[in-house]
Amino acid sequence: MILPAFNRVYGQSSARLTHAELAVFSDRALTATVSDIEESRIGGLPYVTFATARPLGEPDVALLSNLSSVYALFELAGELLRPLTMSPLDRLSSDLLTIQKYAGKTNEHFTKLLLNVTALASDFPLDGRLSVFDPMCGRGTTLNQALMYGYDAYGLDVDGKDFDAYSGFLRTWLKNKRLKHTAEIVPVRRERALIGRRLSVTFALSKEAYKAGETQQVSVVNADTVRSRDFFKPRSFHVIATDAPYGVQHGSKGGGGLARSPLELIAQAAPTWAELLRPGGALGISWNTYGGGRDELAGILTAAGLDVVPYPDFEHWVDQAIVRDLMVARKPA
Repeated sequence: MILPAFNRVYGQSSARLTHAELAVFSDRALTATVSDIEESRIGGLPYVTFATARPLGEPDVALLSNLSSVYALFELAGELLRPLTMSPLDRLSSDLLTIQKYAGKTNEHFTKLLLNVTALASDFPLDGRLSVFDPMCGRGTTLNQALMYGYDAYGLDVDGKDFDAYSGFLRTWLKNKRLKHTAEIVPVRRERALIGRRLSVTFALSKEAYKAGETQQVSVVNADTVRSRDFFKPRSFHVIATDAPYGVQHGSKGGGGLARSPLELIAQAAPTWAELLRPGGALGISWNTYGGGRDELAGILTAAGLDVVPYPDFEHWVDQAIVRDLMVARKPA
């Protein structure tokens, strides 16, 4: 059953996007063979239905519990629906994703979809302890979804106001949830010159977990993404996932100027991003197709030494100036 969407436009696409996302889960993670995936309406409500040769086992149900727009899972028993017990990876309160409201925020369901299909393209399990990097993180929607999954989250963004807003939000949220944590913002210097600011956070779900070292890490840098290598070591991340600037509203900053097409910025930064990926890791990018086509982006990622993954169609309409799509590429192991 498809989760009701507060965003009406995204809600109109969510069943079709779940159809495509389920195909990725089937191909990359499920033990059961999935067939006959269809968008359906049952009792007047939207569903995505599919067939398997045998009932789903607990591991597969657990995986499907993380579909980005899933509300409930059922087994069809004749004309009746039997609910299946869901066990998603989410380990933090959902308001980590929903509290922040601001112009240009990416729908959190789509952010989860992007992270899912990117992680599934990698050699690393979705339920593993992954390190996720968003090189254009804005106010941290991707970082927060990574934290929900129990991952370590790393980000970089050139906008100082976004950096300050996310830093303030995360520290306040951790304090309000009474989670044991440390947080600090420090300047980053090279050869005595200031090149950025870094937010460093360590937290745990309890004081006991914190003392035992069962912590999660957050590290966010306020700097230009083309300089990512100045702040993070090569082969640091299992997954890189980012929502590129749409260009039409606010442009994309890179090389000291303002570029209408985000692909110009991606072309500058992609070789560095690829260097930061671990072998077998995956990079996922969503972008506005009015700023450049699939072939152009695929060429950029291929030139950076990555292998583009042949995924289903995730293109969908956002507004009259934005048609969003995503592309995933792997770093050879």
